[in-house]
Amino acid sequence: MNQETACGVSQQQLEKFAADFESQRANLVAMNAVTANGLLGSAVNRTAAQNDVHEFSISLEQGEITNQKQSGRCWMFAALNTMRYQVMKKYNLKTFELSQAYLFFWDKLEKSNYFLESILETAELPTGSRLVSYLLTAPVGDGGQWDMLCNLLEKYGVVPKTAYPESKSSSASREMDSVLTEKLREDACILRRMYKEHLDEEALRLRKDEMLNEIYRLLCICLGEPPKTFTFEYRDADKNFHRETGLTPKTFFEKYVGLDLKDYVSLINAPTSDKPYGHSYTVKYLGNVREGRPVRYLNLPIEELKKAAIAQMQDGQPVWFGCDVGKHSERDTGIMDLDIRSLENLLDTQFTMTKAERLDYGQSLMTHAMVFQGVNLDDNGQPNRWRVENSWGKDPGKDGYYVMTDRWFDEYMYQIVVNKKYLTTEQLVAYNAEPIELEPWDPMGSLAITD
Repeated sequence: MNQETACGVSQQQLEKFAADFESQRANLVAMNAVTANGLLGSAVNRTAAQNDVHEFSISLEQGEITNQKQSGRCWMFAALNTMRYQVMKKYNLKTFELSQAYLFFWDKLEKSNYFLESILETAELPTGSRLVSYLLTAPVGDGGQWDMLCNLLEKYGVVPKTAYPESKSSSASREMDSVLTEKLREDACILRRMYKEHLDEEALRLRKDEMLNEIYRLLCICLGEPPKTFTFEYRDADKNFHRETGLTPKTFFEKYVGLDLKDYVSLINAPTSDKPYGHSYTVKYLGNVREGRPVRYLNLPIEELKKAAIAQMQDGQPVWFGCDVGKHSERDTGIMDLDIRSLENLLDTQFTMTKAERLDYGQSLMTHAMVFQGVNLDDNGQPNRWRVENSWGKDPGKDGYYVMTDRWFDEYMYQIVVNKKYLTTEQLVAYNAEPIELEPWDPMGSLAITD
């Protein structure tokens, strides 16, 4: 529509709008309810809350619930929660936690290096270009992806939480992130200026090394210096005491966690026209460890994700997943259900976008990672609700656990990680094929910058 044919809102229209609103008693009732109690509070559906019980035919037992607090480390907490499950079963522990703060330290350092390398790669582009603007948006955000976590584990190992506990800056990362972001943007400015002044690559690299040294120092101040060796002491469920000295983070991961990370693959459900099923995908400029493996997904129909997740839990193993947690969910009760709020009835309107349309038009994206610790199968072996371990502490949900309906899974579940043995030969071939590159701002990469 051009400027000449575009029309503003007229007084006549406003009078009609007001008359239409006031003519319907339901509008006045809704207005009074929402202005007094808020939109979401007025729309809660009691029937849905009663139906979404926390009982499951397959239920894996985990230790005490974890808490990422005021940080965006959901992907890290979820991944380590799947791994601590292995440690607890293997060593007969009632509860146990791996150090999220330890991997947080190395993730920040590696992301800083990844960012500075990306700045050098794009130095000839103007700062107003979409790519450079995107890179500068969140140079060292808290978010991440499964493959990024694997890169950290393979390079740095992991330690028990007792060997590298939480700090103020790991539990509430905003202040540290703000300082690191300002410093890295300043570093980007310096490197791009040096490039424009035609300094050679050696000079640029020497300056980048100095920048990384400063980032390392800032991280040590904020998070504490990470251990090179440590002693692991614990008491098992039978009250037996154990001690092992001289462990390194890598030897601890190899002995106590013992997972072959190459066995695990990411499956996504993105039913958009630009991502045909049966193909593997990666996201440009999404990563942390520069020399590590790239993020890779296999896009499959939603039923294939369910089948693989159920198979892994039937074998007694939890499942990492990524979803859009804020849609149709209740934090206090821990319910994720399309019917948890009757907004359409309250507002007398319809929300009609499909899953693909929500992705295309920015209405949905991956925002949070959690863990499946169970599923309820009906008499026909079909899932109707899923048991979800969150990392927001014990208060939300039922002792920190959520229940997700199967219909919610269909609409707002985007990614799971499973052992590749649950894939068909055809799916494995597709996963290992050369991945199609997605733009950095694609919604399938959003978990790395949101939580």
